[in-house]
Amino acid sequence: MTTAVPPLDSPFPERGPNAAADAATDQAPATAATAPRPRWERPAHLALLLGTAALLLWNLSASGYANSFYSAAVQAGSESWKAFFFGSSDAGNSITVDKPPAALWPMALSVRLFGLGSWQILVPQALMGVGTTAVLYAAVRRQFGPAAALLSGAAFALTPVAALMFRFNNPDALLTLLLTVTVYCVLRALDGAHTKWLVLAGAVIGLAFLTKTLQAFVILPPLALLYAVCAPTRLRRRLGQLLLAGLAMVVAGGWWVAIVELWPAGSRPYIGGSQNNSFLELTLGYNGLGRISGDEVGSVGGGARRAGGAGAGGGGGGWGETGIDRLFSANIGGQISWLLPAALIMLVAGLVITWRARRATDSVESMARAAFLAWGGCLLITGLIFSYMQGIFHEYYTVALAPFVAALVGMGVAVLWEERGGLAASLTLSATVALTAWWSYVLLGRASGYLPWLRWTVLAAGLLAAAGLLIGSRWRPGSRTGGRLLLGAAALGVGAALAGPLAYCLTTVDSGRSGSIVTAGPAVAGGAGGPGGMRFKRAGAEGFRGGFPGGPQGGTQGAPQGGFPGGAQGGPQGGMPGGAPQGGQAGAAPGGQGGQGVPGAAGGTGGRGARSAMGGPGGGLLNGTKASAEATAALRANAGGYTWAAAAVGAQNAASYQLASGEPVMPIGGFNGSDPSPTLAKFQEYVKAGKIHYFIGQNDGGTGAEGGQGARGGAGGPGGPGGGTSSAIAEWVKAGFKATTIGGATFYDLTAPVSGTS
Repeated sequence: MTTAVPPLDSPFPERGPNAAADAATDQAPATAATAPRPRWERPAHLALLLGTAALLLWNLSASGYANSFYSAAVQAGSESWKAFFFGSSDAGNSITVDKPPAALWPMALSVRLFGLGSWQILVPQALMGVGTTAVLYAAVRRQFGPAAALLSGAAFALTPVAALMFRFNNPDALLTLLLTVTVYCVLRALDGAHTKWLVLAGAVIGLAFLTKTLQAFVILPPLALLYAVCAPTRLRRRLGQLLLAGLAMVVAGGWWVAIVELWPAGSRPYIGGSQNNSFLELTLGYNGLGRISGDEVGSVGGGARRAGGAGAGGGGGGWGETGIDRLFSANIGGQISWLLPAALIMLVAGLVITWRARRATDSVESMARAAFLAWGGCLLITGLIFSYMQGIFHEYYTVALAPFVAALVGMGVAVLWEERGGLAASLTLSATVALTAWWSYVLLGRASGYLPWLRWTVLAAGLLAAAGLLIGSRWRPGSRTGGRLLLGAAALGVGAALAGPLAYCLTTVDSGRSGSIVTAGPAVAGGAGGPGGMRFKRAGAEGFRGGFPGGPQGGTQGAPQGGFPGGAQGGPQGGMPGGAPQGGQAGAAPGGQGGQGVPGAAGGTGGRGARSAMGGPGGGLLNGTKASAEATAALRANAGGYTWAAAAVGAQNAASYQLASGEPVMPIGGFNGSDPSPTLAKFQEYVKAGKIHYFIGQNDGGTGAEGGQGARGGAGGPGGPGGGTSSAIAEWVKAGFKATTIGGATFYDLTAPVSGTS
């Protein structure tokens, strides 16, 4: 965009009157990056960053350890540099988490410096959210000015799933920051064909790979193609620069992989999530191509599609229906899609307006078009993959889309505002505001009883703003009245567009979120909305709300369609897929009223629950269990004499005891209890050597008012060939060691075998 001093009634850069002359004389036109900063920009920019920080830090400790699976690894990494390097679940280094460790490193360093606690774990994540807002602001401002950058930054910060995940300890926070930095670096590289910026982009993608493996590479095709076609230099140099960037990516992401693969397997932790103790297998299978095809051996569904079932979700392999409308569905729409229709419209409008530009070194129009292609290409390819992937898919994955959506909205509003004198541009801008208000009205209506006045207010304000924009743009040029009408309508339109997401964000930060499956905002009809794993009280009963795919009402109604997706029975009899003894038929879902589904749950009014050696809600798969004071004291007693104070099936279950006691607890079978680690022979070797004090079995009835009864015994964890390993260990322990109930949990003292056994 060529800019001079913008008119008083315009917050966005205007197309200068001498742009054509500048181009004809090869005089570089002014850009938003080189134009003088308006006096209001710095205070507004600071307010944006401080507001983002306040939103993300507010009530942060309410989430406790958030996802205890990762918090336990953070705690381990703060005590053992070996665990830090590998991303081990425990300081004894028995097994890693099922992701590479880059996302754990900032949190582990924080805990190492300031001690273990909720704030120490989650503040780095919140700061990443502020950093993402700052990078997004800088990227949009360079071509479209401060007002567009502020709008993009606010749209990102007020995306509900962003407000959730930058207050949570999953890898998605760091991944989103790194993806945003990558796009920024590519755009800087395009603006003059700068090799250093493209190489930096490659290095950042490499680090993103060490955060969440192949998801980091999703945005590579559109960005690489954009640079290969549009960079203002000769083709040979463009290709050489791309090769250098690729080399930087391999070095930045490959050094850790090379060390892990070359390190003797016997002296490093088992690679969690893999079935062959290989990070490459994990990357290409469970965490890679398996997410696309649904063939994920060792995952929650245990490779259900390969085994011959698409699961409860039909086309989604048990993780919900796939299709072009997936991102607008009941359980996902309120997380990310508030401004998604507007972003798609702005992408088309921006490309139409800027398409007449030719590729030229100093062409401002060309850089504006490149920005639309970069952010739009990333949005489209990521959105399409999310929409059609058959494997594990959680609502919070959509946080990766948030910066792309926000950037397109800010940039699109800027170019349409600049062209508002034209009928097509004014109609597009007005229609987009009206559509956004209507979609907010729909999304707000999905949460029964949730701020009913707000949805009508948003709809009315949006329609009024749309009318004002259309009328004001047709006013006589230069009219002060018309200018004021336009600015007022624009402000009202922005308020209407952001009011719904803001309400969802405030609902999100007002209460804690914990567990493995979490969502932002209130519970919604037909979805799994609401605080996944958050304890709530209603009608005198305590339980868990939200979270488990497969049940039409999330966790609030007992997940009648099966607790975990892709279950062995596929439907009403489905409990945990392929894992709990006897099919895990009659589980009380967390927070529900009985029903079918989650085995061993701690829930509301109880029900009959299939129990396993894992215990806790979901058999310890998703939320672990609450360690009692008595159990914690037992683990701490003489803990210094053991490598592991205890062992338990499932990483979430083990994590609960580890975080409570501060002592290493071995997670048998990794996250799902399905990894073949350790083998029965190896476990017996550890016990004989006196390295493990206790084996923790199932809880005694959970926390439900009426308990829950069902199949007992050593559950191997859901799916995957390793499930039998954890079952065999549990059965061996049960047969050879005496059970003792400590604080409601079953403990087996592995240093005191039953007489006559070994």
